Amino acid sequence: MPDPNPRHTIPALRVRQWLPEWEDIKWDAGARRSRPKECFYQFSIPAEDLRALSGIRKRTTDRIRGSQDLGIQRAHDESRSEEIRRFVQYGYPWSDLNQAKRDSDEFRDLKQPGWLPTAIVVNILEPGELRKGATIPDSDAVHLVENEDGTAIFQYPEGFNKSDWRCKSQPPIEIIDGQHRLWAFGDGSLGGHYELPVIAFVGLDRSWQAYLFYTINIKPKKINASLAFDLYPLLRAEEWLQKFEGHVIYRETRAQELVDLLWSFEKSPWHHRINMLGETGTKGVQVTQAAWVRSLVATLVKRWEGNRIQIGGLFGSVVNEHQTVLPWTRTDQAAFLIVVGDAIRISIERCTSTWTTALRNQNLDPQQLLPDISPKSQADLAFFGPNCLLNQDQGIRTVLAIINDFFFVCSDQLELETWGDLEDNSPRDEERISLAIDSLREREKIMIFISQLADALAAYDWRASSAPELSREEQMIKASFRGSGGYKSLRQDVLRHITNTGGEIATVAQDVMDRLGYSV
Repeated sequence: MPDPNPRHTIPALRVRQWLPEWEDIKWDAGARRSRPKECFYQFSIPAEDLRALSGIRKRTTDRIRGSQDLGIQRAHDESRSEEIRRFVQYGYPWSDLNQAKRDSDEFRDLKQPGWLPTAIVVNILEPGELRKGATIPDSDAVHLVENEDGTAIFQYPEGFNKSDWRCKSQPPIEIIDGQHRLWAFGDGSLGGHYELPVIAFVGLDRSWQAYLFYTINIKPKKINASLAFDLYPLLRAEEWLQKFEGHVIYRETRAQELVDLLWSFEKSPWHHRINMLGETGTKGVQVTQAAWVRSLVATLVKRWEGNRIQIGGLFGSVVNEHQTVLPWTRTDQAAFLIVVGDAIRISIERCTSTWTTALRNQNLDPQQLLPDISPKSQADLAFFGPNCLLNQDQGIRTVLAIINDFFFVCSDQLELETWGDLEDNSPRDEERISLAIDSLREREKIMIFISQLADALAAYDWRASSAPELSREEQMIKASFRGSGGYKSLRQDVLRHITNTGGEIATVAQDVMDRLGYSV
């Protein structure tokens, strides 16, 4: 009796690529590098079908969630997809004309076919594979059934209907390379029958997907390496890439980009308060760009603290129980730092403890010392003054380390991976950061935690050894925070202070100290 609900199928070709030398490769399922299958498949599929099967639907409302734990292809550039859409419709050079020329009949003869002969690279999830805590049911799965002659049959999920099909849990196809080509087919303006060539791996582990993306896009120098880490965040945590490229490929570059955004964004607490050129005698700006970069690389952008210490970099390593990488882009990361930094500034501004009062009572004119600060209410010598550790290398390093440690440890609790990756088509960093800041401030759970941490940090005595009204003993303690050894000493001292503040934030501080191996 024939199947009453047969699966729609398309023909495929099996491609076997495997060498004996590959048997020496270290396969490690725990590191997301399990042994791959010895073949992949080639076939063509209607663009709209592939969009539905990979979870890419309405361009203006949906984000790619087919591989949310991987952060695969997360940063969608609308202008890039629009450019591809124009090319598909009428080819080159018509697609590169400005709007006025495209609307003119004068250039009608420049229209050509818009072929996309290069393959979309995908991974097909097998039934039962886990993504975001959910397994792929057989009814959602795509199957590749091999024939004896080397061909294969690509079977759609049960009941697939391109117009309204939705998966029950996770889409069965993950896009490794080619998301912008798929987004180009999103608004229904491209009629006719347009198929895309596909290279399909089956059950390919996550690290190998990152490796493929790297070899396709970065190794041939097709795209900027920093952009690639936003498109495919898993690359931030790949050990093979760290050994081969070192820090330069991502960490130092990303740290410098973040410093530039913190300095240039008008609403940043560090707007024009970083010594970008390392010049001497710069009024009120004591921390250099180089010091900021070193501090970010040592904290938020690092990979791991150490082999036996489980606190990595919030922006640069796997977090939470699912061992995922936060999909935050460069502007998301900057927005996060700006929101947390501004919360600390505001908490200190409201603080009237002995240390803040002493710094504010100095015979210094904030507007003369910090001429670019506006409004005057933000010219707080307890945050920006020359005798405050928060305006010195040691203080910046410590604050960034505390921010990293606390949010890394609480990433699951705060659901950090569900924020970021906003659908924003603006090419301007300022607009993207503003949107991300507004979005973050709507996350009540995260903002409560930020407020608690900011208040705990504001209660610490951030006076430098040069500050007035310190006792001899206090001066000696503050002086011990100088030099390279001072980073660890100050970090420990601030953590001990927070453990004594009580409440949830004190519990987190103790957890951080235990993980770092610090004694109380």
